[in-house]
Amino acid sequence: MSAIEPFGARLRRAMDERGPLCVGIDPHASLLLQWGLNDDVAGLERFSRTVVEAVADRVAALKPQSAFFERFGSRGVAVLERTVEEARAAGALVIMDAKRGDIGSTMAAYAESFLRRDAPLFSDALTVSPYLGYGSLKPAVDLARENGAGLFVLALTSNPEGAEVQHAVRPDGRTVGATVLAHLAEENAGQTPLGSFGAVVGATLGDLSSYDLRMGGPLLAPGIGAQGATPADLPRVFGPVVRDVLPNVSRSVLRHGPDVGALRDVSERFVEEVRAAVAAR
Repeated sequence: MSAIEPFGARLRRAMDERGPLCVGIDPHASLLLQWGLNDDVAGLERFSRTVVEAVADRVAALKPQSAFFERFGSRGVAVLERTVEEARAAGALVIMDAKRGDIGSTMAAYAESFLRRDAPLFSDALTVSPYLGYGSLKPAVDLARENGAGLFVLALTSNPEGAEVQHAVRPDGRTVGATVLAHLAEENAGQTPLGSFGAVVGATLGDLSSYDLRMGGPLLAPGIGAQGATPADLPRVFGPVVRDVLPNVSRSVLRHGPDVGALRDVSERFVEEVRAAVAAR
């Protein structure tokens, strides 16, 4: 049996070929209403399938937010399963935004839900929280390696509340966020062209020169669009690692639905703006 190509290599290729952009699939109630859909399972499915139809064959990654599906119970999770399957079939990498984090067998079970290749919700990567200690993520790290998947670990997030934990200084003088980045650098050591273990780092955070972002893996960057950051901000925030940044855009694309053509046009515009910003670095 041939070896499974690691997530980092697949993501590097997708970013180079399709452009560095991740589009979120966030079917919250207000967006469903804006699209003229009911806040129910039928509306959820119509919304998700429209986003997949519009952009899954042209952007590097799609990022469904699992909470907006889980709120409808088992029928919502069934829609999420179909969304993941159809997005991957169209060529997009799927980053499951579930932000799981626990210990021992529970963390292992979360990992099996999203990172085992025969799981109904198998995704190319999963967002995880390290705030029960980075070592608690080991079951997810191990299963991701085994299945050619990846992780995006919360490191320096765009929400203001995150600073009270992530910027806290440890006894060794290093911040918690910097410690997470250092662990990821160890995970990615020797991996080319890009490691499979990435960090979530907000594009709205401004000057991050006090942090070493050279951790050898991708940087998933929320905050473009509705949260106030623009593609032009990326070189200033991420500096020498900007080529490894995967900006995530959700509301600023999704609000153009349900028109498939409009969703395509705005996503392609974001791709070109990000490419131009990276090239200008």
